[in-house]
Amino acid sequence: MKKKPEDDDMLPEYDLSGGVRGKYAARYAEGTNVVLLDPDVHEAFPDSRQVNQVLRKVMQLCRERTVAELVDVAGSKQGKEQTYGRRRKQTG
Repeated sequence: MKKKPEDDDMLPEYDLSGGVRGKYAARYAEGTNVVLLDPDVHEAFPDSRQVNQVLRKVMQLCRERTVAELVDVAGSKQGKEQTYGRRRKQTG
């Protein structure tokens, strides 16, 4: 005689024979945006509000850096022209 497992939560009246495995998996994956944080990150940012606030600041800094790099590239062309102009004055 087999012993019934003590932690068996499935009752005999549950009928899962008509179930389809993974039926809603794609829909579930589309609608979730859960990210698992490492323990050290969770300790620093214990709730989603703080995580979102920090990530928005990082995004803002990245955008500002990109704009600053574009300005530097445009400014460096002017710098070369000015350097070239100075050389002409010195040699000519």
